[in-house]
Amino acid sequence: MILIAVRRTLLAVLTLMVAAPLLLSLGAQAQGTPLRLRITEGVFEPMPIALPGFVAETAGAGTMAEQVTGVVASDLTGSGLFREIPRAAHIGRIGSFDAPVQYADWRAINAQALVTGALSQTGDRITVRFRLHDVVSGQQMGEGLQFEGPAADWRRIGHKVADAVYARITGETGYFDSQMVFVAESGPKDARVKRLAIMDQDGANARYLSDGKRLVLAPRFSPDGSRVLYTSYETGVPRIYLMEIASGRRQVLDDQPGSMTFAPRFSPDRRSIAFSLSQGGNSDLYVLDLGSGNRKRLTTTPAIETAPSFSPDGSRIVFESDRSGSQQLYVMPAGGGEAQRISAGRGRYATPVWSPRGDLIAFTKQIDGQFHIGVMRVDGSEEQLLTTSFLDEGPSWSPNGRVLVFARETAGAEGLPALYTVEISGRVPPRRLTLSVGASDPAWSPLRP
Repeated sequence: MILIAVRRTLLAVLTLMVAAPLLLSLGAQAQGTPLRLRITEGVFEPMPIALPGFVAETAGAGTMAEQVTGVVASDLTGSGLFREIPRAAHIGRIGSFDAPVQYADWRAINAQALVTGALSQTGDRITVRFRLHDVVSGQQMGEGLQFEGPAADWRRIGHKVADAVYARITGETGYFDSQMVFVAESGPKDARVKRLAIMDQDGANARYLSDGKRLVLAPRFSPDGSRVLYTSYETGVPRIYLMEIASGRRQVLDDQPGSMTFAPRFSPDRRSIAFSLSQGGNSDLYVLDLGSGNRKRLTTTPAIETAPSFSPDGSRIVFESDRSGSQQLYVMPAGGGEAQRISAGRGRYATPVWSPRGDLIAFTKQIDGQFHIGVMRVDGSEEQLLTTSFLDEGPSWSPNGRVLVFARETAGAEGLPALYTVEISGRVPPRRLTLSVGASDPAWSPLRP
């Protein structure tokens, strides 16, 4: 059935990721040296970080100050790189945002980093100020920052604070102020309802984008996060749709009689999409110019070729094909031409997706009765499997290229799939996202503007 489900990441020494991008650990910090998250091959230990409740600077702001603190703590600990020190263990107290920090109190509980903050509210707007401190050296890291916005957006402001803390400690862009689009699943296996849905990257603020009357698959964000491509069976056969998220307005693309289109993905410049088209029992890759509506055929083999994904510079496409007799991964020029096989191990490879950093390709692998999410270099070298399960599939990259989200099903006829994230070092266990429905086919957005 056309391979439904498309054959289903304070200052860091991250320069080491160039030579050894799949190995993460926390280096020891000597007293007096700057706080840094060191990338080595040692045993990983999350950085101990203290997050006392942000100070409420205006009347009635206490609850929201606690909520924002909670979002920051959840984001940082959820990354797997940080361990929050429970407040019950705190010796120091932050009663005023501008009062001097007593670093000895925080060293006594073995905190390496400390985040202090304050929240004020005027009408329907809030302002959050915060500072990051290197506890071991007893210094504030950089200038304090602040974010301001509607009170209704307090969760987004919390994500922005977490992104800023993450960036200062790791030297990497954060990924917390982003979203995911996915297929929400409910009902029994033989009458499953699948609806297009969107949520914040931590699972909050989930809402539906479709009514569930027709099967939907493989949603994918545009590079600016404003639109979503997906496959729908609204007409009885798979067709690619383009939706404007803000308005809900949608249109069918390349609606040619006698063909089936699926597995779409945007080019980095947003001007075109790559997709699979099946006609006469053969499935090949095409590129469609969104402005003119003109399409170009990229492959001409009798094999099933699908799941195209552009490199960040738009010059190449990685895809899956069974031209060698089993599902494998190939890379070719974005305009078509000779394809080079990059997967070399045993088993079947599927759903490849190019990292936004351009250095790695994530994929689904099936071997010896198990499914895995893995990563490899763009030439196929240094393959590493990050997960093992009854069914793991469909990875998608965080905006900074350090974390993957994927769908997992457990054994059992009625089991609903769930979404998990995994850090690409493979040293942090996969983390399940808490949702009220089953979920599959996730795709991560870019950072929100």
